[in-house]
Amino acid sequence: MNHFKTLEFDVVLNQLADCAISSAAKARCQAMTPASTITDATRLLNQTTEAKNIIDHVGSPPIASMTDHEKIIGLINADALLTTDNIENVATFLSSCNRMRAYLKRAEVTGTDISLYGNAMIDQSALAEEINRCLHNGQIDDRATPRLHDLRRSIERKGEQIKSKIESLLQKNKQYCVDGFVAVRNGRYTMPVKRDYKNKISGILVEVSNTGGTCFIEPTAVSKLQDELAGLKIEEDNEVRTILYTLTALIYEDLTFIKRNMEAMETLDFVFAKAKLSISMNATQIRLTEDREIRLLEARHPLLRKSEDEVPPVPLNFALGNGTRGIIVTGPNTGGKTVAIKTVGLLSLMAQSGLHVPADERSSVCIFDAVWCDIGDGQSISQNLSTFSSHMTNIISVLEKTTENSLILFDELGSGTDPAEGMGIATAILEALLTTNCLFTVTTHYPEIKDFATNTQGVINARMAFDKETLMPLYRLEIGEAGESCALHIAERLGLPQQILQRAREITYSGISTIEKPAFKENTILTVTPLDVEDEQKIDPVLPRSQRFNIGDSVTVYPKKDIGIVYERANEIGEIGVQIKGEKRLINHKRIKLRVSAEELYPPDYDFSIIFDSVENRKARHLMGRKHVKGHMMITENKPHSV
Repeated sequence: MNHFKTLEFDVVLNQLADCAISSAAKARCQAMTPASTITDATRLLNQTTEAKNIIDHVGSPPIASMTDHEKIIGLINADALLTTDNIENVATFLSSCNRMRAYLKRAEVTGTDISLYGNAMIDQSALAEEINRCLHNGQIDDRATPRLHDLRRSIERKGEQIKSKIESLLQKNKQYCVDGFVAVRNGRYTMPVKRDYKNKISGILVEVSNTGGTCFIEPTAVSKLQDELAGLKIEEDNEVRTILYTLTALIYEDLTFIKRNMEAMETLDFVFAKAKLSISMNATQIRLTEDREIRLLEARHPLLRKSEDEVPPVPLNFALGNGTRGIIVTGPNTGGKTVAIKTVGLLSLMAQSGLHVPADERSSVCIFDAVWCDIGDGQSISQNLSTFSSHMTNIISVLEKTTENSLILFDELGSGTDPAEGMGIATAILEALLTTNCLFTVTTHYPEIKDFATNTQGVINARMAFDKETLMPLYRLEIGEAGESCALHIAERLGLPQQILQRAREITYSGISTIEKPAFKENTILTVTPLDVEDEQKIDPVLPRSQRFNIGDSVTVYPKKDIGIVYERANEIGEIGVQIKGEKRLINHKRIKLRVSAEELYPPDYDFSIIFDSVENRKARHLMGRKHVKGHMMITENKPHSV
């Protein structure tokens, strides 16, 4: 599930949970996983579409919160007495069920299957009406039973008698009292008497004020009436408990139907949450296909939101499959490569889980058994792993699990280590992915990986567009073209001195990696170009590396280790002409390693036209060398392409 977190699928599920009302539906949203079959995924997608259609036509659904319902059910099963709050909670849910049934009845005009859920919900209006008759604002209503009504009237009259009696005593003894009002303390009617005169009033001391200056005394003259009032209150309490037991029993009798309605409400809450999320994302249902391909049109990452003063995110157009197994995405840093591949992975997970995605409805995705990825730094302090080690650990795990039905997303493949070795590892990993026949998308800065995509069937290049004038990324993916890092161009536009830029170009395109020193001094550390011993023996160390290859040299071309013959020395950007299996190519000198020099292979003044020219051209050159032949032409081959 770490891949869900990497692709931020967990964030989307949290947003989905926020659209739900009940705690059960929220938990169901957060636990959602992609469907494993196209049948299940299509069913879930159709549910979302139907729910969205209902909201568009009928409005928001009256979903019940169902707070503490599981707790209430547990109390009933334990033969416990429900409180007024518990019972009123049940009544609120039953009323919500009635409103939902009416809502779905109106929704039947949409012709959706979800609207028929109302027929599966049990009408419990009678129970709801009985609870609402007995309860009002969290209290047992006076008219719940005739006896309760009579008891409460008697309690009210008895209280008035006591108050009237005490008020009369207050008038007669006002010189001893703090004020002339009856005070109720601990449920009993009392006289507020000054402390110094408490013995002037015959009665029972009920309470003393916080300051100690006032004594609350129940007069002896009302003691009998107070006892009668207490007895009435006990009878009232017994009657209330009888009513609560009765209502609890009624709920228990209907518990099976209540549970069924709760299940239906939870499902509706979950389905309508998906519809609400679709509306908030301005998303739509895309097509699920059995073909091994992804096709996203005008797709947007659902977590990239714009404020009113921001430019909206650039939509993504992406296609993978249908003969193309892998896409190599290149381009400058902060150009949107990572967001692009995360969008592909996240939208695939969403669609496969039955969620609408922010893309054109003509888009389509296939069903994957898993979406595996390695994106981000991943450095682990707790496990003492470097960035490269962490990436490798994750990638190794992915390769072990990958099948032909997997989607693989690798960001900056092979980075974090020596560039040459990183390139080799990246190439080998890509070859391994090709053998599994899975679909994959990889971002990289290695030019060799771009060449790999160019020369490998089933793999193509793509680039993130970049405005060289404004130095701003355009966040537009262009499939079929390789990108560039634009580092030198950006450095130049930002003002890096020309002499440093020129030196950088020499190092980049000529292979110069050492700094020339004016003279040797004691204690000076010499820097040596890191060439193989064999190469050092064969190549003049004074020349730039790109100029060390001569016509006729036998060379190895990486990463495929093709064997070729140099037919043209390096041009101004370090490209060398190499003939491989009869095909002439211009190849970056960094990808070439000397096998056998021309001096060892051929005698002095050897005519290389024998190797590189066609038979017709050799005959023509021979004749033209002997004499001028009127009307005779020598046809040369087209300029080779650069790879």
